[in-house]
Amino acid sequence: MLSAILAVTLVVADLATVEKAYVEWLGYRVIERGVLSAEQAAVWDAPAAAGSRLVVLQPASGAQTYLRLIERPATPGFRAMATHGWNSNEILVEDPGALERRFDAANSPFRVVGPTAPLGSNSSVIAMQAIGPGGELNYFTRIPPTGGTFIKTPAQSPVDRTFIVVLGGPSMDDLRRFYAEVLAMKPTEPYSSTVNVLQDALNLSSDTRTRIALVPISPGFLIELDEYPPVTVPRPRRSGDLPPGMAMVSFASGPFAARALPWVEPPTAGSASVIYSGRRAGVVRGAAGEWIELVETTDK
Repeated sequence: MLSAILAVTLVVADLATVEKAYVEWLGYRVIERGVLSAEQAAVWDAPAAAGSRLVVLQPASGAQTYLRLIERPATPGFRAMATHGWNSNEILVEDPGALERRFDAANSPFRVVGPTAPLGSNSSVIAMQAIGPGGELNYFTRIPPTGGTFIKTPAQSPVDRTFIVVLGGPSMDDLRRFYAEVLAMKPTEPYSSTVNVLQDALNLSSDTRTRIALVPISPGFLIELDEYPPVTVPRPRRSGDLPPGMAMVSFASGPFAARALPWVEPPTAGSASVIYSGRRAGVVRGAAGEWIELVETTDK
């Protein structure tokens, strides 16, 4: 049912600071600026967020996968990788090592938490992890020209688009069941791996292993499912508001009539934003409480 990642929505306390970081340090450009309409907030069942300032950013490659920043007050008790839901945005880059060296500057808004290294599962894929100015975790990953195991599309600019989103939840069985049964996807069988940034964030021992499964979407996109340890908790959220941090991921979807979906509110025609272009959109909430926005489309 899912065919592409259209947008990652970050809820941040200081819009200007986060926007500046992505524009000046990562080469993104602002393509939309405005406020969240009451109609859009209602579709999300987040009426408290109506009127919030927002910007939509596009990578230098011109890829039609966007980063949407929405300004909301900070939520007490939230930090990256400590709660269930969307926890990491993985972005294609040409040279993670060069980016890490830039981030070593004293004035960098990005703090490296995982130095550049090959992935254990595929040494030709190289990644670096950094916490951004809104407290968000980003992976910056190089896919070789020949492609990786699932992802076949290398970066088309020094910093390109989101290609993987990482979801953390308390039960791998529940995560896999939701994406298979509700969204008609085909998760892989789980495997166990060390995830250094998660172990460091949660003060876990260095030999702690995390159960991981993948949800392939296309040769350009996938979802990673991580089974989080019991020390993690549901994401705190103010009543009627958006979740903090990596709040929502928007996906291109097949026809809504093809499946009965557990909509938060009935889908409606989207705005003229590039994320929707007038297409119908609605939100469902997944097994880990994650917000999944579906945009009905047949052109991806």
